[in-house]
Amino acid sequence: MRRPPRPAVALFLAGIALALSVFSGCSRTRGQETTQITAAGSTSVTPFAEQLAEEFMRAHPGAHVNIQGIGSTAGIQAVQTGAADIGMSSRDLLKEEASALESIVMALDALAIIIHPSNTVRDLTLEQIRRIFAGEISDWSEVGGPAAPITLVNREAGSGTRGAFEELVMGKDGPPLSYRSIRQGSNGAVRAVVEGDPRAIGYISLGIVNSRVRTIAVDGVQPTAENVEAGRYRLVRPFLLVVARGAEPPKLSRDYIAYVLGDEGQRSLASIGLIPAPRKEIPWKD
Repeated sequence: MRRPPRPAVALFLAGIALALSVFSGCSRTRGQETTQITAAGSTSVTPFAEQLAEEFMRAHPGAHVNIQGIGSTAGIQAVQTGAADIGMSSRDLLKEEASALESIVMALDALAIIIHPSNTVRDLTLEQIRRIFAGEISDWSEVGGPAAPITLVNREAGSGTRGAFEELVMGKDGPPLSYRSIRQGSNGAVRAVVEGDPRAIGYISLGIVNSRVRTIAVDGVQPTAENVEAGRYRLVRPFLLVVARGAEPPKLSRDYIAYVLGDEGQRSLASIGLIPAPRKEIPWKD
């Protein structure tokens, strides 16, 4: 049975909804075609959605696509309440969410396990990663590394990235994530901690890996676009755009989504580390 939101969480989400409503409502009061839309959600999806929004707006003068990175769950709820036109999620919709919402795969992303470049560990099995994040392995020497305690870096509860990690690594019936970890609110924040701590290990989107961290091979396979497309790398999740089910989105929303799924948008996503989305019909016709 799901617990009701804690008061602090409920107030936080209410604040997000109020802030988003300012953006989403300001261009809809004149009875004219919408010239501004808001896409809100996953901090993993945000940098990619921002790049595509910039490209889209250059091709559509006068249009404005406002991108807000507030987390997958908050973004989904923003679409449910009408505070956002489009949600961005790095996790699948829950059954109760899918009854009112439609999800569209914009790209596939590999979940990369990252460590500091000075760490001598190169490869871990999925079981070793699971045991590390469960707190059962607590020193790098237990997996062939230096004698040093492991610093766990996790995402916060409600994060789509964390949800994907729990599903793909920890497993449905596996151990819970250790509470002895540093919890961060975005992929960039996780990366920053790992960049500055030679003992740290974390997980982020492959698309934002940089030279200041190093990826770990999982069961001997590195997280690369080629390995994902060939089915060799197992830690893969979809990046989703979410809209209300049964109601045609505003034309600007439809045009932006069409751009993301089109050849130009998919080429742009591939150039920055994502894997093109499987071809699928969008749930409306222009």
